[in-house]
Amino acid sequence: MRLLLLPGDGIGPEISDVARRVVEAVDRRYSLGIEIEEREIGFPALEATGTTLPTEVMEAAASADGVILGPVDSAAYPRPEEGGINPSAAFRRTFDLYANIRPAKARPGTDAMAPDIDLILVRENTEGFYADRTMFAGSGEFMPTPDLAMAVRKITRDGSYRIGHAAAEIAVTRERRKLTIVTKSNVLTLSDGLFRDCCLEAANDYPGLEIEEVHVDAMASLLVRTPGAFDVVVTANMFGDILSNLANELAGGLGLGASINAGDGRAIAQASHGSAPDIAGTDQANPSALVASTGMLLDWLGEQSDSNVLREAARVIDDAVNTALATPETRTIDMGGTLGTRAFGDALVAAIEEG
Repeated sequence: MRLLLLPGDGIGPEISDVARRVVEAVDRRYSLGIEIEEREIGFPALEATGTTLPTEVMEAAASADGVILGPVDSAAYPRPEEGGINPSAAFRRTFDLYANIRPAKARPGTDAMAPDIDLILVRENTEGFYADRTMFAGSGEFMPTPDLAMAVRKITRDGSYRIGHAAAEIAVTRERRKLTIVTKSNVLTLSDGLFRDCCLEAANDYPGLEIEEVHVDAMASLLVRTPGAFDVVVTANMFGDILSNLANELAGGLGLGASINAGDGRAIAQASHGSAPDIAGTDQANPSALVASTGMLLDWLGEQSDSNVLREAARVIDDAVNTALATPETRTIDMGGTLGTRAFGDALVAAIEEG
């Protein structure tokens, strides 16, 4: 098995090094035969090659079994025609990674605002209002006059059905077997109405699921008021982007926010947070989100190949994160502990080796 590691910008190299060491630790424990190839993207690649996403990296990603993508500072990149390509968006488009899967669960010992939260938000990743995912050519956001800006929202039957299917697939594996479809179908009657109907159609193929629809404004309130009421949540792109950040903050912060971007036969691990250039190189970054995302990637690969040992390795990684965060002595500075990035990585590796 070959994984491609792309450290990215800012704190990316520091937290990616921890992710690498964690993979190497479970590889030693379970003899998984994992090879890790590392390539540069982002500003390091721009300086060396003139583009933030070299063609060789895309080719390496296409041939790898999985990709671990570090944070990128795409907002600071030059224009695309000047080499400033957003790697995350490019991977999602090129490999049709239509499902952004983001768990939000309070970890033991952490100061979560919602200790009972335990949900997975499944966000449609390729459509919606986002201008770079709306059109075959050109942008879905445009200005007919200097005083008028417009945006096109794209919702398709196939895109809505497959994300509903992906969410239902996850929901039937969980104890509560509950699926919440989040829309604004009372106002966006055509686009969100289509999204809702397709998700319902997909979910109805899974007997025994509890299915509900909640409007997005009510969902924002209910996540704060009764976060423990939700299990698996499926929604469109922009709503999912916002609600998953809210859920992660309730669960302890974006520093713990893991995610994978998955399609049919391919997935990329990617932390939910940004590149934090203000603390880059200071050994203060919390690598938990990227490490947990890497565990999710191994679990996804285990599901694809029906490999119990990969699924077990993923569980061990998640348990190691829980163990390290459970006590102040082994937490990072941002979580009220004393450890820097590398020392926290040492604690994770020790937990894996001793577990």
